[in-house]
Amino acid sequence: MIDQANPAGSDIGPATPVPPVEQAPSSRAERKAYYSALPKPKVRGWIHAITAPLALANGILLIIFASGTAATLACVVFALSAVLLFGNSGLYHLGNWGEKVHAILRRIDHANIFLLIAGTYTPLSVVLLPTKTAALVLGIVWSGAIVGTLIHVFKLHAPRWFLVALYVALGWVAIWFLPSFWRTGGAAIVVLLIAGGVAYTIGAVMYALRWPNPWPKWFGFHEFFHTGTVIGYTCHSVAVWLALFV
Repeated sequence: MIDQANPAGSDIGPATPVPPVEQAPSSRAERKAYYSALPKPKVRGWIHAITAPLALANGILLIIFASGTAATLACVVFALSAVLLFGNSGLYHLGNWGEKVHAILRRIDHANIFLLIAGTYTPLSVVLLPTKTAALVLGIVWSGAIVGTLIHVFKLHAPRWFLVALYVALGWVAIWFLPSFWRTGGAAIVVLLIAGGVAYTIGAVMYALRWPNPWPKWFGFHEFFHTGTVIGYTCHSVAVWLALFV
């Protein structure tokens, strides 16, 4: 006799459960809530927290060895922007903050990326470029940094992709001035500028895509982003050191 509920006589009966298909978050708000609810990887925050005192020591040494008022002040700007980024990032990601403090630290954390980009360009431009060219470069990057900072501080709505694109665009302003950096700084400084830019860019793309995320409990896409910033900062720090002794 053929089962009326299964007239074809197949082995799969009518009561066979069908596993529900989990829908990926689609809207921006849903994605934000989804990723915020995920457990924080154990390495989260430690990469920048460890880098912060190293950036402080590096900044102090740069200031000591800088020659002239302009170069010294430029190194102060670079040091402060680096310590602010890595220090606040470590504090923000390692702490268990209340909603209000968490929101403030998050905005500062994201704004600091713009400040570090502009802060990095400051000593390199002041030391290596002619005055007018340096003024042009710094005018571009600090204007962009101010715009990015205002977006975060005043919570102006901006898509994630737009902010990442702005990070990357500001970071690659140097590409238009590579011949000038090459003439005064040499090949090594140009290679370090490019290598640092590549590291920052790869990290930013991983952050934007939230991929790869190989070990969510320990080391996820955000940790790749943080690693990229440390590698980029290191490359550019070496470039600043070389610039001081050209």
